[in-house]
Amino acid sequence: MKIICIGRNYSEHAKELGNAVPTEPVFFCKPDSAILPKGNPMMIPDWTNDLHYECELVVRINRLGKNIPIEFASRYYDEIGLGIDFTARDVQEELKKKGLPWEKAKAVDGSAVISNDFLPWQNSASQNKIEFSLKKNGELVQSSDHTNMIFSIDQIIAYVSKYMTLKIGDFIFTGTPSGVGAVKSGDLLEGFIGDKQMYRVKVK
Repeated sequence: MKIICIGRNYSEHAKELGNAVPTEPVFFCKPDSAILPKGNPMMIPDWTNDLHYECELVVRINRLGKNIPIEFASRYYDEIGLGIDFTARDVQEELKKKGLPWEKAKAVDGSAVISNDFLPWQNSASQNKIEFSLKKNGELVQSSDHTNMIFSIDQIIAYVSKYMTLKIGDFIFTGTPSGVGAVKSGDLLEGFIGDKQMYRVKVK
C-alpha cells in the first residue's frame, strides 16, 4: 500500500503559497508509516516550527492498474474519504529553494490522516459537488468542493498510472484548497464531507 499525494491541485492554494499553477499533476509519495493510527494525536516533530494542515479528499484504489486510459479511470475507485496532509512548511520551503524533493517535510510519522469512513462515490458524485471542509478549534479554515480541482480524480489516476502501478488499497490524496495554516499543541482539527464528520484529530 502506498500513499500518493497531488500537490497544487487548487489554483487558489497554489497562489497563496506563491507557486505557479501547474499544467500537469504534481505528485509525491508518503510511506505507510505516515498514516496516523486511529484515535492517536498528531505529535509535532521537534525539528519544525511551522507544521501546516492540508485538508484533502482521498480516494482508495480498488483494482490493479497500469497505464490506465482516462475513459476507464472511474473503474479504479468507488469511494471517497477525507484526509490531512500535514506538512513541515519551513522545511519544505528550504527544500524548494534548493530544488530538492519534499519528502523530508511530507513523510513525517503520523502526517497522513485518513478518515475512518469512506462514502460511496456514485452517491456523492450524483450530488454534482462533493463539498468538504476543515475546522480548527471550531472555526472554519478550509472549505471547497471537488469541482474546483485543476485535475479531476480520473485525470490524476490516468496520469499517475503512467509512472507507477496502482494497487488495491493505495490511497490518493487529491490536493488541498486555500486556507492552509499552522497548528500548535492543543489544537483540534475536524474534517467534514458535507455535514458528516470524517475525522477528529488532536495536535500535541
